[in-house]
Amino acid sequence: MISLNDIKQPINENIDIFEKKFRKSMQSSVPLLDIITRYILKRKGKQIRPMFVFLSAKICGELNEKTYRAASLIELLHTATLVHDDVVDDSNERRGFFSINALWKNKIAVLVGDFLLSRGLLLAVENNDFDLLKIVSNAVKEMSEGELLQIEKARNLDIKEEIYYEIIRKKTASLIASCCDCGAASTGISEANIKKMHQFGEYVGIAFQIKDDLFDYEKSRETGKPNGIDIKEQKMTLPLIYMLNNIDYLEKRKAIRVVKNYHNNPQKVAELISKVNKSGGIEYAKNKMEEYKNKALTILSEMPDSEAKVSMKQLVLYTIDRKK
Repeated sequence: MISLNDIKQPINENIDIFEKKFRKSMQSSVPLLDIITRYILKRKGKQIRPMFVFLSAKICGELNEKTYRAASLIELLHTATLVHDDVVDDSNERRGFFSINALWKNKIAVLVGDFLLSRGLLLAVENNDFDLLKIVSNAVKEMSEGELLQIEKARNLDIKEEIYYEIIRKKTASLIASCCDCGAASTGISEANIKKMHQFGEYVGIAFQIKDDLFDYEKSRETGKPNGIDIKEQKMTLPLIYMLNNIDYLEKRKAIRVVKNYHNNPQKVAELISKVNKSGGIEYAKNKMEEYKNKALTILSEMPDSEAKVSMKQLVLYTIDRKK
């Protein structure tokens, strides 16, 4: 499998410049905020989102200062949502590090999230990047709606497949779509091509989330058993939805009862995972993931050939083939 470092090759220099600009965009005159933002920067992830922004820009035209602002804007608003998510989920850990709320408590975490959100908004407003602001604000709205829709539908644990796609389109795909959208928009390319890149990102995001769903049914390195984390958290994933839609009423009631009442019972969860496997739910989800991946690659194939386009294709394959 190709590495992220290989994929980054055409934009390595841009990522380095971005990191300096992003660090600057988070600066504050309040010492406590500076300590916390430095901690946030220290635990940065794989930088998938900036990669989508820069590769999209290179596919569509020339990178410029607006492209760097687009990447910073997305990272600021996304980081703000993650800080708030950890408070909502009462989570003490993210990417192997303590969460902000675990170290500095909820009140400070909420205020830090608000600060990051406002820095993103100001970065766009101060530079008259209203098109970028509209794209990213819409993504944050969609992500919030997706989370709330998931909470609402999880109460009766009987989600139809079309509702599932609506949830993941809003919750996950909207952010990757906005990365591609912003990258394209920063180059001044036509509205038609910006929409094309947005659709490309949305398809990649849906495939990405289905891949996440499948991790729940793969064996953990530590225990040798399927993770079942989503079932424990009472989340409805595509393999489970497929099974529920293809068994008789009584079996469906039993399965829903396990998710609802026995999600903390390892034996019951393992039995349910086994039923999902036997139902063909895993295979069905894998086929759907491939379908969305291919839709994304079809759109990408319509763009002019370039080194960035080759890397973008590799990045799409990486998101589908990744091991975690």
